[in-house]
Amino acid sequence: MERVDPDFASQLGGKRLTTTEVLYFMPDHPTLLQSFLWQTQDLAPKYPRVIRFLDFWRREIDAVIHTVRIAHNGLISPAEWRKVDIEQRLN
Repeated sequence: MERVDPDFASQLGGKRLTTTEVLYFMPDHPTLLQSFLWQTQDLAPKYPRVIRFLDFWRREIDAVIHTVRIAHNGLISPAEWRKVDIEQRLN
């Protein structure tokens, strides 16, 4: 018997890959805007998992949220591959 990938099963249940970017200020550096990027499987448009995370942040993390941006892919689709013509290395 084959196992079903849990991420694929959650996609069949309506969850989609959701990327959340939080821009925030720390109390010790109030003029420095910092960024935190997080990806998870969540249900659009209510995003219950992202909301729980942001509630946790406000309760437990000593940082002031400036902006929250959410992006998600709304469709189940196969992975896309394409040929790259140029490869550049830094170092």
